[in-house]
Amino acid sequence: MSLDHRLIDLLVCPLCKGPLQMARDAQGRPHELQCPADRLGFPIRDGIPVMLEAEARVLEDFPAPAPSPL
Repeated sequence: MSLDHRLIDLLVCPLCKGPLQMARDAQGRPHELQCPADRLGFPIRDGIPVMLEAEARVLEDFPAPAPSPL
């Protein structure tokens, strides 16, 4: 099943409501939606994004977001 890129443009992080980035596996297939702000990766299973906090993994090697100015 193919992931519709128009759907990706509509999805946001379920925690912070921020934008997501698509990560691809070694074969170039979408495998995860990543939230840079929360440093979480949400899996894509059978072409369906699993947008549950309990299913997300922490992105250890993802750079921390820059602090916001006060």
